[in-house]
Amino acid sequence: MTVMERARRRITRRLMPFLLLLYVVSFLDRTNLAVAALGMRKELGFTEAIIGSGAGIFFLGYFLLEIPGTLLVERWSARKWIARILISWGLVAGIMGLIGLPMMGALAPKSQFFWLRFLLGLAEAGFFPGVVVYLTHWFRYEDRARAKSLFMIGIPLASVISTPLSQIIMHRIEWLGLAGWRWVFILEGIPAVVLGFVTLFYLTDRPHDAKWLPDDEKQWIVAEIEQERQTKTAEGGAGVVRGLIHPRIMLLTAIYFFGTMGLYGLTFFLPSMMAAMKGNSVVTQTVVSTLPYVFGCAAILVNGWHSDRTGERRWHTSLPLLLGGVAMGLSVLSGDHLALAVTFLCFLGAGMHAHYPVFWTHPGSWLTGSASAAAVGLINSFGNLGGFFGPKIVGELTTRTGSFQSGMWFLSASLLAAGLLAAFLKPRSKLESPG
Repeated sequence: MTVMERARRRITRRLMPFLLLLYVVSFLDRTNLAVAALGMRKELGFTEAIIGSGAGIFFLGYFLLEIPGTLLVERWSARKWIARILISWGLVAGIMGLIGLPMMGALAPKSQFFWLRFLLGLAEAGFFPGVVVYLTHWFRYEDRARAKSLFMIGIPLASVISTPLSQIIMHRIEWLGLAGWRWVFILEGIPAVVLGFVTLFYLTDRPHDAKWLPDDEKQWIVAEIEQERQTKTAEGGAGVVRGLIHPRIMLLTAIYFFGTMGLYGLTFFLPSMMAAMKGNSVVTQTVVSTLPYVFGCAAILVNGWHSDRTGERRWHTSLPLLLGGVAMGLSVLSGDHLALAVTFLCFLGAGMHAHYPVFWTHPGSWLTGSASAAAVGLINSFGNLGGFFGPKIVGELTTRTGSFQSGMWFLSASLLAAGLLAAFLKPRSKLESPG
């Protein structure tokens, strides 16, 4: 086995399972509201519009610290910044379970809900783009889609785990006289705090600090990353300002905005959509709600692997989004035909998730250092505002019409818009030229 093969394998085995675990916990705490909302409606009287607004407010807090967070990962310490994020978001996520209780003061439950979702966004800001930047310290450009796919399967994997886990907690646990939906937030917030402290001791900021990496492997990856940095710098890919104002970054931000609207609009309301289909048991609803994400896990891995193998990035980003948009529309047209609707939702899950690891290779294909970090932060901060508008608009449309169909058509259009915009992405650096 060559030094290259040994280094890639050792780095992957050391970093990716742990980073995947962190992302699963992150996404679980961000989206367990989708299940807990079923209990919050009954106890607190929240409407779909309130739930949708609260789900989206998370991204307003998230928006504020994205760019500073990515620059801290690049210039300071990924290990320390990620640990801070985990501990603070775990505490806020747990406090969500106390909404409306006397200990929370006189503020109305709705206001408590909105403030805590905003604070959760502030607490978690910088985690995802920080890891995206962190991976550029450890993996060459030609290996990054596969590496990022191993990280980003956390999105659908968390949904596969979260829905049944949250359903079990909500329906079977009522300790201390507190309703199950409260324990969903409390119990699922604890792992983030614990993992925050583990992160301080487990992660290594950069290859030259890695005591677990043999000298020859360490020298190889350090040399490879440095050569890539020099290539991008020579092409003008350095400088924070360049990472913030380039038209290509604006295009990537727009793609991510529309794609995120589709993702979170569906994620926060899919359990409610299934519950609204009469005649189905909780078990059936849970299985149907998780199937799209099972297909999403497989699609992320296959698409990331194939993109690295072929060196092609644009269509590996565009076509999955277009597939997701078409599948969403077809699931609406399926009406009450459960088997047909579930089939199209599985295609939706595959398309909606498959583009992620390939999409995030684009900023790093021609930017380096702080420019790349700033670009990733900008794309994620503005793009994730789609996570505010998606759930909010779906919630408003559902409250007004009494049906989820109008909201789903909106989400279909969002994914199609993202896919069409992605078709305009073209290779700009020799690093991303298909080979």
